Amino acid sequence: MAEEASQEEMTYKSTAVPPAAVTSVASRDERRGFMACFPDLVRNLTEVGFHKDLEEANKWFAKVLQYNVQGGKMNRGLAVPLTYKMLVPADKQTEELMHQAYIVGWCVELMQAFFLVLDDIMDNSETRRGKECWYRKDGLGLPAINDAILMEAGIYKLLKLHCSSEPYYPNLIDLFHSTTMKTTLGQSLDLLGAQSGKLDLQKYTMERYSAIVKYKTAHYSFHLPIALAMHMAGISDPESHRQAKHILLEMGNLFQVQDDFLDCFGDPAVTGKVGTDIQDGKCSWLVVVALQRASGRQKQIIQDNYGSSDPEKVEQIKQLYTDLNLISVYKKYELNNYELICRLIEQTSRGVPHKVFYKMLEKIYQRES
Repeated sequence: MAEEASQEEMTYKSTAVPPAAVTSVASRDERRGFMACFPDLVRNLTEVGFHKDLEEANKWFAKVLQYNVQGGKMNRGLAVPLTYKMLVPADKQTEELMHQAYIVGWCVELMQAFFLVLDDIMDNSETRRGKECWYRKDGLGLPAINDAILMEAGIYKLLKLHCSSEPYYPNLIDLFHSTTMKTTLGQSLDLLGAQSGKLDLQKYTMERYSAIVKYKTAHYSFHLPIALAMHMAGISDPESHRQAKHILLEMGNLFQVQDDFLDCFGDPAVTGKVGTDIQDGKCSWLVVVALQRASGRQKQIIQDNYGSSDPEKVEQIKQLYTDLNLISVYKKYELNNYELICRLIEQTSRGVPHKVFYKMLEKIYQRES
């Protein structure tokens, strides 16, 4: 019975926000319009007419796109057309312009897909979005790296095809390039902390964690989609972008803390993936906070068990998190940061309407996946 009680304590359930508010930022009709563009995207990237001597490779690329780009909540991609609609007067939202916004949104989803395929390989993950990771499917293995590169290249082909005549085109190219660079540097910092062989607890600091989150997650998941929509809507003044970026990076930090928490305490049936942060020795919010609160004996438990794939050692770390009351600490952190972001939104004075930010915040607050 004691074991059952412990397991129940280690499963976090939030009921304060309806599931619909935390799973998708878009309505059913908005998602339908977005999804309707996907077949066009696949044709644009794989039509044999472009490369007549690469028919086999094009068919494979179509399979890569179908498996990896669809299937998630698509909140990053949907944020582009939804934000664009909130920034542009209704009488100027022509079918052609909305199609461009959908395509740019799908470019964000392509970026997400290529990052995730590579991330799953590096983390030796098993599942993604409730199904086998791409590199594990049918024993594919490391050739999946080339598929990720294909998806990244697809971003720039689509942008050239659909947006090259627009005045904002250089801004979009620059945003995708700079965001890829920042995200990859953040991934490097994350990986370097877990590669030294012997666990170095001195590296598990909140300062390092914040840098990883800012570059690995916040820029591409939150700042990129909104900044793209702002440029497409003709908002280019630096102060508007500065204010928006400040808020969106704070949202990105909250999102990653939630992700770290769900990696350990979430239900894989809901999150769609089996967490591996403990096994991988990641600089996770949970272990950083645990080290801040741990006694000398508890720090030794982390030293002896963190970063191991041994199930017993993993359970020791999870039990330590429970002993340190990290579920309660997390709930307080989430609420405090939600309130901070709300204050920042209210302080903005130009560029993006407050409702854009609140729509983004609504989809992540107290999320379970």
